[in-house]
Amino acid sequence: MTDLALYAGLFLVAFAAATIFPMQSEAGLVVLILAKQYPVLALIAVATVGNVLGSAVNWLLGVGIERLRAKRWFPVSQPALDKAQRWYRRYGKWSLLLSWMPVIGDPITVVAGVLREPFPIFLLLVTIAKTARYGVLAAATLGVMD
Repeated sequence: MTDLALYAGLFLVAFAAATIFPMQSEAGLVVLILAKQYPVLALIAVATVGNVLGSAVNWLLGVGIERLRAKRWFPVSQPALDKAQRWYRRYGKWSLLLSWMPVIGDPITVVAGVLREPFPIFLLLVTIAKTARYGVLAAATLGVMD
């Protein structure tokens, strides 16, 4: 497998993990870090960009939710969306710092679009959250946090 294909695969898994597909980008990142054949910062950057762009898709879904909500494939159930809206209204844009979390992270990014959070603020906060998550995961994998 070429390096480009490997990085593209990591990007696609990270992208999909942030959207409607149930995937674990963390496992892929850990495997590649443990292989010790690729620069860790490059792996973190690729995973982060893919995951942030996946979250941007969620934001766009949120912006267009009224037209898409009734679609069978829509990635967020109504109860999860309601819960995320309550959370977002309570904590505002700062809740985007939890966009890395399983279960609640993706609905929060959709709700940010529903509630029309300005995209530059969305992008900044989600990038901080996703970079921190992958950075902590890489540090733990390398034993830096022992």
